[in-house]
Amino acid sequence: MKVGLFVTNQQYLATDMVSALDEQITMVRLVRDKGWDSLFSGQHYLNEGNNQQLQLVPLLARLIPEAGDMTVGLGILLLNLHNPVYTAETVATLDVLARGNFVFGVGLGYRDVEFGAFGVPKGQRVKRFEEYLELILRLWTEESVTHHSDTCQLENVRMNLRPVQKPYPPLWIAANNDRAIQRAARMGDAWMINPHSTMDTIRQHMAVYRDALSANGKPSPKELPAIKELFCAKDRASALEMAGPFLLGKYQDYAKWGQDKVMPESETFDQDFDALMADRFVLGSPEECYEQLRPYWEEFGVNHLLIRTHWAGMPLSTSLHSIRMISDELLPALHSV
Repeated sequence: MKVGLFVTNQQYLATDMVSALDEQITMVRLVRDKGWDSLFSGQHYLNEGNNQQLQLVPLLARLIPEAGDMTVGLGILLLNLHNPVYTAETVATLDVLARGNFVFGVGLGYRDVEFGAFGVPKGQRVKRFEEYLELILRLWTEESVTHHSDTCQLENVRMNLRPVQKPYPPLWIAANNDRAIQRAARMGDAWMINPHSTMDTIRQHMAVYRDALSANGKPSPKELPAIKELFCAKDRASALEMAGPFLLGKYQDYAKWGQDKVMPESETFDQDFDALMADRFVLGSPEECYEQLRPYWEEFGVNHLLIRTHWAGMPLSTSLHSIRMISDELLPALHSV
């Protein structure tokens, strides 16, 4: 089992972002020195409410030198918001910066404010996602590319900047519902399992994913990643006390943004914390966290866990407490799976 840190890049408006960056660097250095395997972070634009965040690409470019031998990845880039030539050259650049130890993680997105800001109309979002992804892979692999669409005109061009990895970095696609998971199976190297779903939903989605892989004549992925909200303390009560308010705040924001509206009807974030937490988050002692995670490898075949253990507003000392407990007591057990 590989284990990575998913860096929370959302901060309260009152937060000094220079200090927040310093705290993220501190966490990255700690997990690097403790033998973690990877580092990921996500992307949003025009954060609403009491939130702000640094942009994903320059943030990762700053963190790559701190990551040592850890794999670094986009978790995720909102693909259909960006010109495909920009994305192809930018990701190739990141792969160079990471010395060929980089993951190209992408997703469709779900927030109308972002689609509106980048001029992606309803009815075109999936089409543009697929068009852009196919074009990016062509730009990385073909000697001459011609492409004509409403948003990109290319006539017999060759992209000279190519990724270090051949033919290109691993392509992980995030997905929250059946059609998106089928698309991930068809177009990607792996489905990136989200942290939002309950175990029952993931169980249903794994069946969809496996069926879609089979329908496309593809084997199970070499690497199957899952993001998990996880906090380690001496016991479950302590973990709830230390992490609960910040984790609840994160999902209250998700509810306002409509994250659960693109998930199955059985999923809703508009509920109290006890109901929200049930069968969704991993909280407790290292031993309790291990047992809660066990189905991911035994039943689902997950072999790369991306752990988010800090959320907006959480003091650095609290995050480091969980990271150290994970590193010293949970990580060795996970690495032995």
